[in-house]
Parts: sequence; structure tokens; C-alpha cells
Amino acid sequence: MAAITISLSYRSLEEAIHAVYGMDAVTIDRERVHGGDINNAYRFNLSVGETVFVKTNSIQNFNFFITEAHGLMALKEAAAIGIPKVLGAGIDEQNGFSFLLLEFIESASPIPNYWEVFGHELAALHRAESKFHPARYGFAEDNFIGANPQKNSPTASWVEFYQGCRLLPQIRMAEHYLDSKLRKKLTYLLEHLDSYLREPDFPSLLHGDLWSGNVLRGKDGKAWILDPAVYIGDFETDLAMTQLFGSFPSAFYAAYHEVNPIDKGYGDRRELYHLYHLLNHLNLFGRMYLGNVAEIVNRYV
Repeated sequence: MAAITISLSYRSLEEAIHAVYGMDAVTIDRERVHGGDINNAYRFNLSVGETVFVKTNSIQNFNFFITEAHGLMALKEAAAIGIPKVLGAGIDEQNGFSFLLLEFIESASPIPNYWEVFGHELAALHRAESKFHPARYGFAEDNFIGANPQKNSPTASWVEFYQGCRLLPQIRMAEHYLDSKLRKKLTYLLEHLDSYLREPDFPSLLHGDLWSGNVLRGKDGKAWILDPAVYIGDFETDLAMTQLFGSFPSAFYAAYHEVNPIDKGYGDRRELYHLYHLLNHLNLFGRMYLGNVAEIVNRYV
């Protein structure tokens, strides 16, 4: 197959498949793939012997796919860890949906040192040079964290970025859940964030939403990461997300540390990075996450 020219403006899903795999490529069958709660996802088996992964959503939500595609391409360019290849995206006006067309990742048994290799490769991603930070932190565009908007305004200071582009928008969105006491403590936390967070030695290209549900094993038996919320930030935020809903095995963190040393103060900062995602879950799923938010705030203030 010839090299693929990626387009994000196909006028139909059929057009995208033909552009990538030729005019003889037609869909033999498709099956629903489960796992996400924002988009519809499918495995398409094609007549030319290829299998592709297709996400669909409303036409109005096409920007979900544009920003995801840009994030995946940024991660792919780092050439450090398995990332699904973006094949195309577009709006199928006739059938009333937007779509993202991706390489389908076939699963296989893990290699014997799966977690160690995963740790090494994620650390390599975090240490990779990236052209995607117009200042130091942020990204070339805003994107999404789940279904909520994620602000990525370029900022020279990490602490200012985390304050203004991560915590503050989520706190404002969650105001109707917060009583006066918790609101006051959050205000104090924002105003004194530089007392709790560090300015990292270097900026890192981040996955941005790295929980176990966004990791799968590829045909090579290694970890592949998907469904990103990409930006440039402190690598500790990706590590913290791996420990929000359970944790990866200790072998993963030990291997990561071999390539990109984890500062001794990380444990003191970790829950402040959990706070962003828990506020987002509060805003997405409701009051059941309010106790988790309050617990973290009370720990620091």
C-alpha cells in the first residue's frame, strides 16, 4: 500500500476508506466496539483484507475528532511508544455524522517484560523533544478531557498553566456543587498553588488522560496508548493519572524512573493532579465525586 496522505476533511466515510485503501475497498461487515461513553466505535472489516477502527459522533461534535487526531499525530511523531495511526476524518453530511478513521490495533499476549517496556517507553515519550509548545506549556489548540473542553493557552509557567488552564475552568464549571467553605478553600489553593507545585526542569508531551482504560496491548505484545487529551506539561500529571483509579504495577514505575527519574516530592503533589480529573468527573458525572474533591482539598488546605 502506498504512503497515506492524511486528510481531516473527507466528505463521507466511504470517501475516506477509498482514499486510504483504494476504490475496490468496501465494508464487508462491522461490529460495535465497547469501552467509550462519548462516541460510537466500530471495527470495520474491508474487502481488501484490512480492518479499521471508526469512531462516529454528531456533526456538531466533529471538533472532538479533529483535536484527537492532532493529539495522536503529535504523540506518533515522538516515536517513543505505540500510537494508533490516524487515517482520516470528516463529516458524512448525507448520513448525518462525523467520523474518525484509525488504524485498528489487534491485541496479542503481553511480552514477558510488558510493564518494564511500558515504563521505559512512556518515560521516553516524556523526554522527547516536541515542536508543539508555542510557549513552554499548553498546546497549539484547545481540546477535550472527556466531553468537557480543555483549555491549552500557551503559558511560560507550569504553575500558572495548571492554575489558569486546568483547575480554574473546572472549579468555575463546578460552582453549583460547592458550598461556601469548599469554595473558599479552593480559592486559597489556587492563590497559593506555587507553594505546592514545582516548575519542572523541562516540558513534556503528555497523553493527558492516561488511565488503564486508555491503554491496550498491541500485536507486538507491548502497550499502546489511545484516546488522548494531549498537551505540554509536567510529566508528573501523566504518572498521577495512572494512579487515580488503582495503580500500575511497581515494575512500571521502577522502569520509568530508570529513564526519567521521578522526584522524591512527586508523592506530595500527586493528589493535586488527581484534583483536576476528579473535578472533571464531578462536572461530567455529578455529585458522587464531590466527596473525593473535598477530601483532596482538605488535605492541602
